[in-house]
Amino acid sequence: MLLLDITIVNVALPDIQRALSSSFSDLQWVVDAYALTLAAFLLTAGSLADMFGRRRLYLIGLVIFTAASVLCGFATSTLMLQLSRALQGVGGAIMFAVSLALLADAFRGRDRGVAFGVWGAVTGLAVAIGPLLGGVLTSGLSWRWIFFVNAPLGVAAVIISLMKVAESRAPHAARPDWAGFALFTVALSSLVYGLIESNQKSFTDSLVLGCFAAAALLLIVFVIVELRSAHPMFDLSLFRLPTFSGGSVAAFGVSASIFAMILYLVLYLQDILGYSPLATGVRLMVLSGGILATSTLAGRLTSHVPVRLLVGPGLIIVGVGLLLMRGLDASSSWTHLIPGMIVSGVGVGMVNPPLASTAVGVVKPQRAGMASGINSTFRQVGIATGIALLGTLFSNKGHSEVVSRVTAVHGLSGRGSQIATAVQSGQIEHVLSKLPPQARQSVGMITRAAFTTGLDRILLVAAIIALASGVISLAAIRSKDFAHQGGGSQP
Repeated sequence: MLLLDITIVNVALPDIQRALSSSFSDLQWVVDAYALTLAAFLLTAGSLADMFGRRRLYLIGLVIFTAASVLCGFATSTLMLQLSRALQGVGGAIMFAVSLALLADAFRGRDRGVAFGVWGAVTGLAVAIGPLLGGVLTSGLSWRWIFFVNAPLGVAAVIISLMKVAESRAPHAARPDWAGFALFTVALSSLVYGLIESNQKSFTDSLVLGCFAAAALLLIVFVIVELRSAHPMFDLSLFRLPTFSGGSVAAFGVSASIFAMILYLVLYLQDILGYSPLATGVRLMVLSGGILATSTLAGRLTSHVPVRLLVGPGLIIVGVGLLLMRGLDASSSWTHLIPGMIVSGVGVGMVNPPLASTAVGVVKPQRAGMASGINSTFRQVGIATGIALLGTLFSNKGHSEVVSRVTAVHGLSGRGSQIATAVQSGQIEHVLSKLPPQARQSVGMITRAAFTTGLDRILLVAAIIALASGVISLAAIRSKDFAHQGGGSQP
């Protein structure tokens, strides 16, 4: 339900933009409000689960997430939707943090590896069907139903959890680290806010630089506080295990690259190529179908193949797939993306199933809540910062392209910045309607060319992130770290 909510929303974003008169930055916040609060609350949720009971916290998270989904469906403004998405993230954080810990407590030895593989395969299934389901609901009913669909799923999950999930907790759990929670939340929020604000300003703007400086300072203070705390929410000593560090890098990398790129691929397919939400969802099945097919196979291999040989190469394959998507221009068809989508899907399918075990499989069971929280935090930080960073690079490149090309159009000299700003704010149709027919056609082609140029640029950046993460995780993840805990999933 959690990853489904990320991929299902992407396909509906253009409809949301039109219905709520949202700007490009508003759309980023619709996604990032969820990812940001999810990332911020994950670590504390893991500690609370260890203390008060994992099943209890899981049920609380389910209720919050389901209620927030209904609020999203009834949103009447962009702000209401963003706030409801943030509340979704709080509920999602609890569910994410606790789910892997519940599995770690319920299974041991090879069974734990199989359980993690199934968890990863289900994750792949959610990613796979999200775009198609989002397209069906948005085209057939309304974008609001992509949120309403969570209500029956949430109710069913509560009933099943009450009947089937046993309670577990850490015997000597510490109190939550509220100081660390506050520092981490404000630091991450400041970083993401600065990145998104740089869309409309620049990296050298005083507000943007102030946000970056505040984020850096707060993160330094956060590290100091965690090192000195007797019971930190973010136990930095876990990173002494190379496998844990490698898994965290992989979690960040896969989210900041391909998952962050999905937003911009959706905008390309709908806003530039003119496909409906359903048609967009069908085309994204090329990517998600590869994820699903490979996740199923990789889930079976987690008990037989070293994790490093799935995670590291998988991320490298994702990077290669992103590079294959490059080369777009104003005349490109969506079929140009097919080879890269297939390759990237295969790579993601290799990464997801075994990734969970790199966090929980190398720590003692009583630290499972924190370990799963940290791993999931890196996933969500990757999505939040990836979308914001790629959006900034995309927006800045597109803005400069529109300004330079519009200036050369007869009768539009001096209006380049105005039109570029309209493109960023989602008001391009309004601006085009006021232009002469000939100029309207020229600006339409310029907008398309600028969009593809910007998309080509961020595909390269996303590929670099995936490739670098793959190399690091391949070098860091070790089979012996699982063996030392006596319950690893490695053969």
